[in-house]
Amino acid sequence: MGSGKSAVGRQLGRVLGLEFHDSDEEIERRTGVDIPFIFDKEGEEGFRRREQDVISDLAALDGIVLATGGGAIISPDNRRVLAARGTVVYLCATIAQQVTRTRHGRERPLLTGREPEEALTELMAFREPLYREIADIIVDTDGRKVSAVAREIEERLSSPGA
Repeated sequence: MGSGKSAVGRQLGRVLGLEFHDSDEEIERRTGVDIPFIFDKEGEEGFRRREQDVISDLAALDGIVLATGGGAIISPDNRRVLAARGTVVYLCATIAQQVTRTRHGRERPLLTGREPEEALTELMAFREPLYREIADIIVDTDGRKVSAVAREIEERLSSPGA
């Protein structure tokens, strides 16, 4: 959360000339409501079921850049599908950077009513090993411009062994 997945993914899609998809945006498009509403009505479990269906559908497309929500990684099925269908890039950000980036803007259901630093620390402790488990490329995004991160990913994708 707050690592820059959507912004970097959108920029990377432009740089690579590939169609960009965001799984959270696709969930909202399909349901006609925003993610906080889904969390409110169906809970996290209901949202994760929808997320799994969307990721399965989007990962089946060829020649795209896909940004998933930060919690998509908790599903073993999502990890399997993502690892099998493409190059997985883990955008790494410190908790301090995540707190700064999530402070304004979109409502974040997993942060609602909680101290952001504490919530993000708890989420990262569980999720980071899962991100690293399937990541082909790991990129630090702290204090970096979206364009610089996208350029680094483009260079790493085109280098041997990527």
